[in-house]
Amino acid sequence: MSAIADGFVGARRRGAALEGFPGAIPEDLATAYRVQDLAIARWPDTVVGWKVGYIAPERRDGSGDERLLGPIFSRQLWNATGGSLPIPVFTGGFGAVEAEYVLRLEADVPAGKLDWTPEEAAAVPATLFVGVEVASSPLATINELGPRVVVSDFGNNNGLVLGPAVPDWAVQDESTLTAETFIDGTSVGRGGAQRLPGGLRAAFAFALSRSARRGRPLKAGEYIATGNATGIHDIAAGQRARVVFEGYATLDCHAVPAGADGAP
Repeated sequence: MSAIADGFVGARRRGAALEGFPGAIPEDLATAYRVQDLAIARWPDTVVGWKVGYIAPERRDGSGDERLLGPIFSRQLWNATGGSLPIPVFTGGFGAVEAEYVLRLEADVPAGKLDWTPEEAAAVPATLFVGVEVASSPLATINELGPRVVVSDFGNNNGLVLGPAVPDWAVQDESTLTAETFIDGTSVGRGGAQRLPGGLRAAFAFALSRSARRGRPLKAGEYIATGNATGIHDIAAGQRARVVFEGYATLDCHAVPAGADGAP
């Protein structure tokens, strides 16, 4: 496990691609999370949140998890400025953007509570933002190889652009939260909060449960990117992305080669 963590962390710190998975793929998600924990301990930054990714039924393991988590680090959380933000993708690796609805906890949750339902998650004070996840890895085949590989490499995350808050989100019909993503001016996906299986609160409940079981109960100020709202859209350095959250914000990004520590 240590060699896998070292392989991914080393490649990310150099801004370099990997030709293949650095070792034997973990046999299950529990082992993959242990790799992720080792990698987090080696990374020179602080975790400020988590991305949630959906796992297709045919790719799940004995844990029964229908989603997965990956860390978001402090220096890779960028506030939207109104202009186009540079987002780092690994040249020769995997790069994509994902429209996201992002929750920020406004209170700590009970450390000993290991299981959460969507209804219980709805009672946790949280602010909802719009955002764009930078899904990028030194390993080009990360998504093809599956969830255990995705978990092993920080959940295939390389940053999060945070847009404005959505007022009164908790009392809104999620069908009203819609978004569209464009790459170089061409629409590549439409959707919204309802595209997430079970909706925002199901993703939130998973993040609460899995984090607690890992010994990392969520705390006030942490962010949860709930999952891709319009799809996973490939992007390479030199391309531009625009995500329109209808009625709320338009977020513009342009992909640049990831440098040292995966930064733009």
